[in-house]
Amino acid sequence: MFDYLKGSFTQCQPTHVIVECNGIGYHVHISLNTYGKIKDLKSGTIYIHFQVKEDSQSFFGFYDESERSLFRNLVSVSGVGAGTARMILSSIAPEEIVSIITNGDAPTLQRVKGIGAKTAQRIVIDLKDKLKKGESEAKINIPSYNTASNEALTALITLGFARNTAQRAIEKAIKSSGSEQKVEDLIKVSLQHL
Repeated sequence: MFDYLKGSFTQCQPTHVIVECNGIGYHVHISLNTYGKIKDLKSGTIYIHFQVKEDSQSFFGFYDESERSLFRNLVSVSGVGAGTARMILSSIAPEEIVSIITNGDAPTLQRVKGIGAKTAQRIVIDLKDKLKKGESEAKINIPSYNTASNEALTALITLGFARNTAQRAIEKAIKSSGSEQKVEDLIKVSLQHL
């Protein structure tokens, strides 16, 4: 029903943002990840997940479509509600969540407040294959402020390498060739270390 809201951010808090569109202020729940990206902006676009429950209607907002896609994947898991999904996205970067799930690392998910062993295992089981197919990983956007190493990391994750493995390869590539490299060159050198 709603895809995004574009307007002024009249209030921005770590848990929510008020987006004013044509004189109407929409209260939108956000993750800390999204807050970190919009806290200094006066206006912009927030991608929306609209939730209708028996006793309430809520907007959950995201800086980009990839985080929203991951949120929707998380709430599709039995026992994971919108609040829990938002807590996961606030505790761990979206790229890391994808890596954790595709690598079957349920114990790391248990470190998030409110996630027990059964829920963490269920998330891994339900989403591992879906995320490996690239439903979320391929859509992870590279923020405009990222450095060449971050862009290279995102590219390697998209290619299917685990985040930690890709990060170590990039660090080795920077040590051997220097940090002033084009993204393409950094990826090529990093691939040699994988």
